[in-house]
Amino acid sequence: MGVRLVLLFFTIVVGVYLTVLIANMGGYVDEIRRGEIRERIGAQFATLSPEMRQLSAEERKQLIERMVALEEERLGLNQPFIIRSLRYLEDAITLRLGKAQQIMSDKGSREVKNILLERLPPTLMLWGFSNLILFFITLFAALSLSRRYGSVVDKLIIALTPTSAAPAWFYGLFLILIFAAVLHLLPFGGMVDAPPPDHPLEYALSLAKHLILPTTAVMLSSFFLNTYNWRTFFLIYSSEDYVEMAKAKGLPDQDVERRYILRPTLPTIITNFALMVITLWTGAIILETVFNWPGLGRTLYRAIGHFDVPVIVGSTVIYAYLLAITVFVLDFIYALVDPRVRIGGEGKPV
Repeated sequence: MGVRLVLLFFTIVVGVYLTVLIANMGGYVDEIRRGEIRERIGAQFATLSPEMRQLSAEERKQLIERMVALEEERLGLNQPFIIRSLRYLEDAITLRLGKAQQIMSDKGSREVKNILLERLPPTLMLWGFSNLILFFITLFAALSLSRRYGSVVDKLIIALTPTSAAPAWFYGLFLILIFAAVLHLLPFGGMVDAPPPDHPLEYALSLAKHLILPTTAVMLSSFFLNTYNWRTFFLIYSSEDYVEMAKAKGLPDQDVERRYILRPTLPTIITNFALMVITLWTGAIILETVFNWPGLGRTLYRAIGHFDVPVIVGSTVIYAYLLAITVFVLDFIYALVDPRVRIGGEGKPV
């Protein structure tokens, strides 16, 4: 377990450092910041007092250079990029996320943690609600289809599986066009009506109305493929010899499914569920942008557009930690739910 923790931490460090390099475009973003500093200080000199304006051009230039050098030193931009990148990495690993360069929270804070925490509830509301419904519906639908192999519904699901090749935002555009632009039944986007209702019940109804289209888009993009995948998975386990033996003994179908089909597939089900839960942190970048949903995905999209490195790295490092912790905990869960897995066997069959 100790070795596994070390390897997971090493993976996090490598992934976060690559994110730092990519988000900073190999140091090019810092060059942009240097240019912005020089431009800002130069603009400040345009509004100086008459005494400062009496300085010669050379004196003003030297003063600007000194002020620029002081600001670059304060921000650490006077150091080589390799050193700056390692400092960014240290701050990210220790969760010192710092302040955003361009993006600001609704309350006026530039602290990255405040920005991310402010945008987390809308993402959990949309992405969590949609994916939880999708997960359990497809799981039970696939289990039902595995009992009706070759039926009309089974063939229909297989025929509609290629529709999942289109992403959720693609369906979202058509849903907005039909139900918002043409039929005027649902809003184009946003989280609630503007201005937001004051009464809690009216606010909840407005939120539910705005959730319909993005949730439907997520369902349309993944329902048939997920159902087909789970259905195939259950069919594979349904054809095992021990399942046939249980049926031959006359066990009820529900007992056979619970003991001999769901139990061996439980580790895979738990893994998919756990990975789905932690991916809620990243949100849906394009889907949230299409529906103007104020979540983490849209915030990350804005951060990428503005080259806001602290926000990009902050979101990535938290997801990396969540992923590593989930992978580590799943090892213990496998040993609890799957009787075929044992800890400490040193690779010897049980």
